[in-house]
Amino acid sequence: MNEFFKIGLIVKPQGIKGEVKVMPLTDSTERFRALKEVLIDNVKHKIISAKIAPDSVILAISGITDRNTAETFRGKFLVVPREDAVELEEGEFFIADVIGCTLKTEDGSVVGTIIDVTSAKTDYFTVKLVNEKIMRFPFLKDLLVYGDMEKGEMVVKAKRLSEVACYED
Repeated sequence: MNEFFKIGLIVKPQGIKGEVKVMPLTDSTERFRALKEVLIDNVKHKIISAKIAPDSVILAISGITDRNTAETFRGKFLVVPREDAVELEEGEFFIADVIGCTLKTEDGSVVGTIIDVTSAKTDYFTVKLVNEKIMRFPFLKDLLVYGDMEKGEMVVKAKRLSEVACYED
């Protein structure tokens, strides 16, 4: 399992006082309000303030005091250690933990390996099948039997998967 999580990407400076606009890489932008520090290029930075916008977060970060300095952080990821990650509810998983898991059906048959998760209103999983082809499906609550991140596997209902899966040629 990953020890660190990317929670945001600095997309550009915001204003002249060194604030940066961040594209969140997490389900909850509210988590940024409680954020105390992040790692950027393995260097700890304190978060001074966070403003939540509809599609982004504006952060004031220690050591970034002007637009020119903020510009040097463009394209860098905000990273937190696992122990500082948000608490998950029952049945929730970190995307970083899901990628690489074996996808199985409830009878134990191996479908393939989860190679990507695309986040949208519904997350879409991309799976490399045992026959090397690619399958995608929306991650629906009625599809999941269980997920065991310690074992690196997710188990789904075969019938429901067949109803929602799309395959590449």
